[in-house]
Amino acid sequence: MNNQAQAVNEAKRGPMLAALLIGAFVAFLNENLLVNALPGLMREFNVSATTVQWLSTGYMLAIGVLVPATALLQQWFTTRQMFMSAMALFVAGTLLCAVSPGFVILLAGRIVQACGTGLLVPLMMNTILALYPPERRGAAMGLMGLVIMVSPVIGPALSGLILDTLNWRWLFYVVLPVASSAMLYAGKFLKNVTERTRPRVDLISIALSTVGFGCVTYGFSQPGLWVSPTGYGSLAAGGLAVLLLVWRQLAIREPLLNLAVFRYPAFSLVAAVVVVLMIVLFATTTLLPIYMQDVLQMTAFATGLLLMPGCILNGIMMPVSGKLFDTFGPRLVMMPGLILIAMSLWLLTGIDSDTSQGFLLFSHILLFLGISFVVMPAQTAGLNPLPPHLVPHGTAIYNTLQQVAGGIGIAWFVGTMSSGAARYLRQSPNPAAVYEQAQSTVAGLQEVFRIEFALAILLLVPGWLIGRRASRQ
Repeated sequence: MNNQAQAVNEAKRGPMLAALLIGAFVAFLNENLLVNALPGLMREFNVSATTVQWLSTGYMLAIGVLVPATALLQQWFTTRQMFMSAMALFVAGTLLCAVSPGFVILLAGRIVQACGTGLLVPLMMNTILALYPPERRGAAMGLMGLVIMVSPVIGPALSGLILDTLNWRWLFYVVLPVASSAMLYAGKFLKNVTERTRPRVDLISIALSTVGFGCVTYGFSQPGLWVSPTGYGSLAAGGLAVLLLVWRQLAIREPLLNLAVFRYPAFSLVAAVVVVLMIVLFATTTLLPIYMQDVLQMTAFATGLLLMPGCILNGIMMPVSGKLFDTFGPRLVMMPGLILIAMSLWLLTGIDSDTSQGFLLFSHILLFLGISFVVMPAQTAGLNPLPPHLVPHGTAIYNTLQQVAGGIGIAWFVGTMSSGAARYLRQSPNPAAVYEQAQSTVAGLQEVFRIEFALAILLLVPGWLIGRRASRQ
């Protein structure tokens, strides 16, 4: 831990952590407010599911592209400068979304918001790792997880209430005063905890990461991926750019992302867990509101209320899982969580047009209970073995993987749902009927959840291989 962080520890660690957590809450509340609005925005702008999902996919992709640069930026600017810049971008993007006259401007505002979030999330994680010793990081990361997961608790219900009583623009208006308050609080309490070394900026690496991750995500968004020239062509171009990015990181003296972190087995295993879990998680949380509103004909507010209990339980259990991690290590915490996730997705493979709300509630609770035992313990287990100079690169890589994988998951499975629905309608004797339209969505979603269940089963392997206790620095 550097001298600056040590000095802060003795005085204002709590207020600093609070400032970062308030900013994170605002960013994640914004993301969760919009998920429940996607079905309504499809009707508002007369766009398809594969188009509207870019409000989530583009948001996450922009974060994923920007996050690799945060390890470098934190060596150029102070913690305070980074945070204030991130929140300023977020506020500007939120205002642009609120006044947007059409879908394209709304998407542009989401990208600006994402630039702020992309700076904020790894900054928060790196600051926690700088402020707390390894033996206390599990609890601190659990607190971060609690704040992050509070937003899904109130986000869907709040957005449903707004959508049912006002209009979608208020989803952004309500965020503006909270974000502004976060900036004022941080301006008073936030101090620097990192050392500024001002390394060289490698623009080629930034360009390769932008092209690579962007093309891969776009390829996965195409319906009929493996028979679409646009789909597999984008995947091929993106894959090549990612390979060139990896080669360049290994070849240059000051890489954008130091891939030496993958020499640590725990880090690599957790990276695999993060990728697969984020693909499954973000796709599921995006598709369930579409199913609930378009097939089950639930209101936006009712959708939010049904999703609330699982999120509340998740928020309660996040700090508990952090404490259990500090006591028992990652394996005994993560494995039960991974099993619960697999059980939830197996249940969701059986949904249809008559599925009860109680069944959905139980499945959602299982999913988010499992997530509470996996996400933060896994990332803490992967970061603990890293030496201090690699920690910013480790957090940048994890956050990049998380956001890019989440964007890929949304794009991939919305495309899969659309393809499955189209196949069903081609065989339907009356494809224009409302009932058949609903059944086509169900058919697409059943295909999605079968694939997700298979991925969840695969997660059990790296989950088991992660050691009983995280290595200590």
